[in-house]
Amino acid sequence: MAAKSKTRTKAKKKGKSTGVDQKLVKALAHSLRVEILTILNERMASPNELSKELGEGLSQVSYHVKVLKDFECIEMVKTEPRRGAVEHYYRATARAFFSDADWAALPESIKPGMSASFLKMLINDVVSALDLGTFDARDDRHISWTPGVVDEQGWTELTELLEETLKKIVTIQTRAAARLAKSRKEGIPVAVAMLGYEGPPPGKKPAKAKKASKKAAAKKV
Repeated sequence: MAAKSKTRTKAKKKGKSTGVDQKLVKALAHSLRVEILTILNERMASPNELSKELGEGLSQVSYHVKVLKDFECIEMVKTEPRRGAVEHYYRATARAFFSDADWAALPESIKPGMSASFLKMLINDVVSALDLGTFDARDDRHISWTPGVVDEQGWTELTELLEETLKKIVTIQTRAAARLAKSRKEGIPVAVAMLGYEGPPPGKKPAKAKKASKKAAAKKV
């Protein structure tokens, strides 16, 4: 396992391609396109519906939908007449995520922005679920945070476990979709989030976070 990780690191340093889909990289270079593609992975939607859900202008959303279509990340599945116009509906043909090998091949300049976009969507989704009461609607819902310390081999084992878990999640969703289509029953909206990252050293905070903590303490006094 460790050897596999070292090979990826060497390939990255030498600038070798690991087969990452460059169209997907360019498509997800804008945060709004990340949000649009994520929604279209869940269901079919039109630019008008996306505009209302995301709180963005229709012209801006339509532009980014076109970009995603040009990069072959989405496809038009149907049209419907709407008040003298025609509304186009799209669905995703590419999932809005990268494997660990794909991520290693991405330019360092776009990684922070993409991470921020995914985290923003995750936080917004959790807040919506809390507001609507669905987050705690089931007694067997899962929420955990497990900080710890590992060596390089442990890190590799954790990332491989997360990637394998993601594959199983996609398989479960695919099988469930087939059963729902056959039974014509309404499905259960579900969200599964996994984060695996190198945490900050114990006792250390970014400068901005320290300032914010001091201001908060001053207000309490």
